[in-house]
Amino acid sequence: METTRFQTFEDLECYKVAREFRKTMYAVTRRLPDFEKFELASQIRRASVSLTNNISEGHGRFHFLDQIKFMLQARGSLQELIDDLNVCEDEEYLLAAEVSKHKAQGWDVLKLLNGYLRWLRDKKTGQNLELRETQVSYNGDDSLEEWLESLPLSPM
Repeated sequence: METTRFQTFEDLECYKVAREFRKTMYAVTRRLPDFEKFELASQIRRASVSLTNNISEGHGRFHFLDQIKFMLQARGSLQELIDDLNVCEDEEYLLAAEVSKHKAQGWDVLKLLNGYLRWLRDKKTGQNLELRETQVSYNGDDSLEEWLESLPLSPM
């Protein structure tokens, strides 16, 4: 059985599902009353983008702790969106059944984020959880571009 390796953040299942949830939440903002366009709608759009941005940015980090930090940020944005759905229900902007359906979609995203977080933590198990960087020195004799190209691209 051949397994594929992640190539980009777009290959992550948690990103794919979070992206669909972001689209759902954007659709919610288009249905809010006009007086909420610059308040609740704006907040929902920012949190929705934060959700997927943090997943993508975390995937681009070399250190597991950085990756974990961004996934936790994404999870926080997701929780914020769930609460925004509660506001939509409390203020009767959406029907309770619709809010319930959207929240279920959000909880599915949470399950995938938690699974990815577990996977990241398991990959790090047994290693020191301190962030550290390799000390490099630049003596100024070479061009900065040549020096940067000589640095290793992979994490320690």
